[in-house]
Amino acid sequence: MRSGMAFHGRRPVATLTQAEGEAEIPEVLVVGTSFNRMAILNRPTALNALSTSMVEKLHKLYQAWEDHPDIGLVVTKGTGGRAFSAGGDVRRIYRLANEGKIEECKDFFNKIYHLTYLVGTYLKPHVALLDGLTMGGGAGISVPGMFRVATDKTVFATPETQIGFHPDAGASYFLSHLPGHLGEYLALTGAHLNGAEMLVAGLATHFSVSARIGWIEERLGTLITDDPSVVETALDEYSDIVYPDTESALRSFLTESVLHRMDAIDRCFSEETVEEILCALETEAAGQNDEWYTNTIGKLKGASPLSLKVTLKSIREGRFQNLNQCLVREYRTTCHALSSKISGDFFEGVRSRLIDKDFSPKWDPPCLEQVSREAVNHYFSPLVEDWQDLELPVKQREAYV
Repeated sequence: MRSGMAFHGRRPVATLTQAEGEAEIPEVLVVGTSFNRMAILNRPTALNALSTSMVEKLHKLYQAWEDHPDIGLVVTKGTGGRAFSAGGDVRRIYRLANEGKIEECKDFFNKIYHLTYLVGTYLKPHVALLDGLTMGGGAGISVPGMFRVATDKTVFATPETQIGFHPDAGASYFLSHLPGHLGEYLALTGAHLNGAEMLVAGLATHFSVSARIGWIEERLGTLITDDPSVVETALDEYSDIVYPDTESALRSFLTESVLHRMDAIDRCFSEETVEEILCALETEAAGQNDEWYTNTIGKLKGASPLSLKVTLKSIREGRFQNLNQCLVREYRTTCHALSSKISGDFFEGVRSRLIDKDFSPKWDPPCLEQVSREAVNHYFSPLVEDWQDLELPVKQREAYV
């Protein structure tokens, strides 16, 4: 079976039409049997970026499937062969904000954080097939789940600081719990991991070559169970040992994988402040002709200074919090970013990187030294007036998790 196909022999169950103003094509497909369901993200031309309507539908479907006594397993994937999901549709958020529709922007983030929480506390086995780009909100609706299958086509990243935002949708939780200070490195720089690196780091539970994804779908489609151990055994049957298959590939992995930089990452990204992290990197880079240091320093210097400091604080706090606490805090930070009371870096970053594509954002403040502690702390303060804190169904769900 080809990886782009639905479960073998399964019938379509439901579809969702495209977001407002776009062509009338299904943006969420559902296939299944009496015993399991697959939700398929179907915006391939947008790299399966998540719209509000998609998030709403996924939440309703997941809740209904969790409550259905006969459905034991839920699977999700993306179409198009390039992405599971490149994240939230921030271009649409930008347009809504320019039209003065901030409430709709808040509604999107509220809903995707609720979906992230539902995935992270799901009572039945949940399998995400991450066969392609998995970024931002796409990681948020998959990584907190029970099983994550990465492939040789997977590219994981949380590049939010490059657009004046912060890693959200649970990222401050799952990044902060990675080995050493890998979470700080990924969050601050937006660096990519491939599928094998995701497995080794713990972001994925299984790895398979992309060509076998269709076989995995077919195998999962035969299961009549809600037992995680049975699902895990089925996934194990098609998992590959992560090992380069040629001498040149092995040499490349040993020299290029960021996981072989963990000593340097831990030395530099364990520093207390962003300024000290940058200084440590520059000190180690001095006298070396090492492209990794050059690229890492360049990423930090190209990001929003305010976002860097907010993100570092977010990851450090996330290390001592559970998923729901991280989501509540992230929502506060997101709402403060949407309000633009302290800075308009989020909208400026989206404009520069994704809309006008001049790649010359005018950050405010323009440098790390001008970002005050008070400004950073504001992004973590409780919401007031018409901006209400995120309310998750913690008591209803976590009693059963």
